[in-house]
Amino acid sequence: MTLTNADMAELVALRRELHRLPELSGQEGQTAQRIAAEMGRLGPDTLITGLGGHGVAAVWQGADAGPTVMFRCELDALPIQETGDPPYRSAEPGRGHLCGHDGHMAIMAGLARRLSRQPPRRGRAVLLFQPAEETGAGAAAVIADEKFAAIAPDFAFALHNMPGLPLGHVGLAEGPVNCASRGLAVTLTGHPAHASDPESGCSPMPALADLMPALTALGQGTLDDPDFALVTVTHARMGEPAFGIAPGEATLYATLRTLTDDTMTALVGKALDLVTKAAHAHGLAVEHRFEDVFLHCENDPRAVAVLRRALDRLGMAHSTAGQPWRASEDFGRFGQHAAAAMFLLGSGRDHAALHHSDYDFPDDLIAPAVRIFEATARDLLG
Repeated sequence: MTLTNADMAELVALRRELHRLPELSGQEGQTAQRIAAEMGRLGPDTLITGLGGHGVAAVWQGADAGPTVMFRCELDALPIQETGDPPYRSAEPGRGHLCGHDGHMAIMAGLARRLSRQPPRRGRAVLLFQPAEETGAGAAAVIADEKFAAIAPDFAFALHNMPGLPLGHVGLAEGPVNCASRGLAVTLTGHPAHASDPESGCSPMPALADLMPALTALGQGTLDDPDFALVTVTHARMGEPAFGIAPGEATLYATLRTLTDDTMTALVGKALDLVTKAAHAHGLAVEHRFEDVFLHCENDPRAVAVLRRALDRLGMAHSTAGQPWRASEDFGRFGQHAAAAMFLLGSGRDHAALHHSDYDFPDDLIAPAVRIFEATARDLLG
């Protein structure tokens, strides 16, 4: 279960190459081609491309019957300008691998090297490079793709690097580990008027002013509370940037977040009730839509037990630190079809936060993450 020095040099180079050329959700064509080429040269039994968009899956088949075990990473980057200055910094203005998906892909490439040298004895190992994780659209698209049925897993595993945890420390727990979330976009429409005669129009300003604190007040509890809810107003716009026009239209964005999908259903109902009442109270037409819909991510006890055995055999420190986590993860959808578990891998206590403009994945995490995934694969597949 070791990678050579040459392996590590090449995996770090791959990670930094991917870092330089980030692509946004749904636009990962170049990244997918690079990953498909990397997988293809390692000789998987099956290589699937164009999965749920730009997804790539490499499959290693054992000689004997056994479970299908999927390991998932992500292809996409973020629409954030990188401000760090590594020599491999993003070459794409306004885009950056500032969540560590470049590192996750390098880890999966390392696992592929190990499987190419020692294929599983039974069952199948599926290495999935998923598109569009950051928008919550990718997992659903992969699962809906007819090609996915042929590789549908019995077990599914993933990781996420976690700034704030000690470097290399593993956070792992049963139950909810990532929150459900969704973006609520509201449009309020009245009638504009001359700024000297605002009463002749119908301004959305009072409704907008009411809604922002009212939606925020729907939040309650902490992550150890099953009824935890959080509403974050992320954007508001009203009228035109002019002094002579009283506004007639406004847009409000808010992110709704809960520990579980069931609680999200209740929060959505409360939020829409507030929106409808505010619009009607001020004589406005109202429309809404949801975007970036993430289901909550639940760790199955069976999958957690496999990961814990692997960590104990490797002598790697682990605890429940960092879980559950407020952030959302598209991996949760795979848990509806398989015994799934995600663990957190510490990036260092003082490491830049995820989605921060100078975040950079620690290359020192590649080797231990590969060991964890391989130990997990050997446990189930031999």
